[in-house]
Amino acid sequence: MVSSHRPLSDLTVLDLTWILSGPFASMILCDMGADVIKVERPPYGDIARTTGPYIGDESGYFFSVNRGKRSICIDLRNTQGRETFLRLADKADVVMENFTPGTMGALGLGYDVLSARNPRLVYAATSGFGQTGPERDRPALDVIVQGMGGIMSITGEPDGPPVRPGVSQGDITAGLFTAIVSCPHYTSERGAGRAR
Repeated sequence: MVSSHRPLSDLTVLDLTWILSGPFASMILCDMGADVIKVERPPYGDIARTTGPYIGDESGYFFSVNRGKRSICIDLRNTQGRETFLRLADKADVVMENFTPGTMGALGLGYDVLSARNPRLVYAATSGFGQTGPERDRPALDVIVQGMGGIMSITGEPDGPPVRPGVSQGDITAGLFTAIVSCPHYTSERGAGRAR
């Protein structure tokens, strides 16, 4: 008999991510039983909602990496929105975001603020060039990382130009590793405040 209990059923995740790497990470946690609350910005939500293919008026792409999640629209740029988000973060186990580094801090919602209110919170920030260092402020999409990493130079036809592989390997790999380190069950102490 197959058990209906999933290993992360006691985990609550606030997911501020968008496009692919972050939503893929939180989708893995959701598939393993976590209650994932996708926090989207008004008025349109995740930009992936505008990406085809479409099923009726809905993006099949969006639903492919956001299945099973609950969703709420919060404007983090205003006081009421920030207060709503902070109340949710007070009760969450994990906050995930993939903004350009410093965005959450500029909103007054960085790790220092969130962890002061909820010391057991795991904060997972995914970015193309890391949270520190000389390239931290550069935005990145999978195709940029593939080009810089050299994978495009080994695909395509002999003597032809570089070709992007059909799979968004950079985003999916980043998402997989983000999911692994975001899970408090893998930290040495549950609720240690950060993944180790």
